[in-house]
Amino acid sequence: MYLSRKERNADQRAPLGQIIGGALLVVAAVCTGVVAAMPAPYVIEYPGPVFDVLGQTTSNGEDVPMISIPVEETYPTEGALRLLTVYATPPQRMPSWIDVVLATFDPQRAVLPAESVYPPGLTQEQNAEQAKVEMANSQLSAIAAALHALGYELELQLSVAQVQEGAAAEGLLEVGDVIRSINGVEPATLEELRAAITSNGTSRPAELVVQRGEAEIAVEATPRLSEPTAGAEPTPVLGILVASDFVLPFTVTIQLDNVGGPSAGMMFALGIYDKLTPGGLTGGEDIAGTGTIDAMGRVGAIGGIQQKMWGAVDAGAAWFLAPVDNCDEVVGSVPEGLRVFAVSTLDEAIRAVEVIGTGGDLDALPSCESVLRS
Repeated sequence: MYLSRKERNADQRAPLGQIIGGALLVVAAVCTGVVAAMPAPYVIEYPGPVFDVLGQTTSNGEDVPMISIPVEETYPTEGALRLLTVYATPPQRMPSWIDVVLATFDPQRAVLPAESVYPPGLTQEQNAEQAKVEMANSQLSAIAAALHALGYELELQLSVAQVQEGAAAEGLLEVGDVIRSINGVEPATLEELRAAITSNGTSRPAELVVQRGEAEIAVEATPRLSEPTAGAEPTPVLGILVASDFVLPFTVTIQLDNVGGPSAGMMFALGIYDKLTPGGLTGGEDIAGTGTIDAMGRVGAIGGIQQKMWGAVDAGAAWFLAPVDNCDEVVGSVPEGLRVFAVSTLDEAIRAVEVIGTGGDLDALPSCESVLRS
């Protein structure tokens, strides 16, 4: 059999074409691998440690009660009231693109824009300090909410914990200043102070009266718009972190190291209430939950609730208390073996735990499905 010249040339070119094609595929694979390994502008959240507020925790190498009330009569507790945490990849170790892709298919993980977790303009140290202040505030609010549920009347005090560099309040407010009023109104809660700053707007100064040492000082500071973040519109802010404190009838100490943010407030309040009331509130059941809380016992939304539900299951909890405001994230995402009840106040959370603990009518408790239908 003889090949024509044209056929012989085509036959000679074929191996060369195959080589070039193969080389291009190798180059494309290498480029894809390089891109996949590059850091992505996202953060991956996943379940973190779980703590029992009725149990022990480690502080300075020693086991201590998470909640201690040394001078007031307390009562034995049983079961567990578990608070939940979420880990987020730190800004200095951003996940790769391949990590992000894999996380989107993992129900225990969430992928979020980095700026929604680590706001622009804040250093890592400032972000950690803010989380620390939020945790301290949540503990104080939890104490106040529990004592309020027990019939105590408490006086709130708001003070400046930090002034951010370059903020509207820089040079006008100082750490330790106690905020007595804003635009002539005494804020009863941290939420009322924030609302007053928001309603003041950025076109005129807010008039504050603060206690600094022995003196009362009038200060005028014009709020500025906050940095935009994913899912949140810019709002007027003074650029301060505010700590809340209360005049308490007795000392309540909450010890939990290396955990920040406000989302443990409701569970702290339940734990305090349980210790100060006769009989075990949980009836021996293992109950987890999450939610911010204010001094009046109002329960608010938190982040990472889907990861926290998985953390509850991993810890062995069969029951979960979720803020009503998170119900849209709960429905359709509840892990098998976990039953979720929706709460909007500490009173509702107490009732839910009591019903669970006594084996009462669980169907009478609101679920997230029923909340969204109403």
